[in-house]
Amino acid sequence: MKLYTKLGDDGSTSLYGGRRVMKDDIRIEVSGEIDELNAHIGLLSTMVDNDVTELLDEIQARLFIVGATISSSGIEGSWRVGKEVHGMSCLSNVELARLEQEIDHLQAAIPSIDTFVLPGGCIKSAQSHVCRTVCRRAERRLVALSRDVDIDALTMRFLNRLSDYFFSLALYLNFIEGCGEKKLYITCK
Repeated sequence: MKLYTKLGDDGSTSLYGGRRVMKDDIRIEVSGEIDELNAHIGLLSTMVDNDVTELLDEIQARLFIVGATISSSGIEGSWRVGKEVHGMSCLSNVELARLEQEIDHLQAAIPSIDTFVLPGGCIKSAQSHVCRTVCRRAERRLVALSRDVDIDALTMRFLNRLSDYFFSLALYLNFIEGCGEKKLYITCK
């Protein structure tokens, strides 16, 4: 089987299910943002310990299914993004609770932050910040999509919490590496 089909040479692509849309369709854009996030998570997972890698692998699998549901074809406004693709459960409260527990665990392990933090420190932390910012972009595009398509509330909450997780992980990774945070103190006059 060839990897290229030439079907997209005209600027179109297929939604999951066969319907053709232009490559700048918001569903394709959101799916692409999630794919980019997944790629950055893959890079981060090569840098961290196995306990973090295990959670990152789970997150990647969930994000893949989220991306597939977003790029699924359906009658405009009548399908529910984020629920399931061919029987594969996308998200449940279990995944959301796991992220929240992990955020709490990471925050308990590090000193509290009383300033703004600039991305940086060790390379692992910097990559976690990249994941955070790409996640935020994907979330913004998902919100835009939600104006036209019914988005599952858990999908929205998961992406929101996921960016919080990457922020907490970035702080934790700097802490365990002994790298100080790049702090920013702002005063308004």
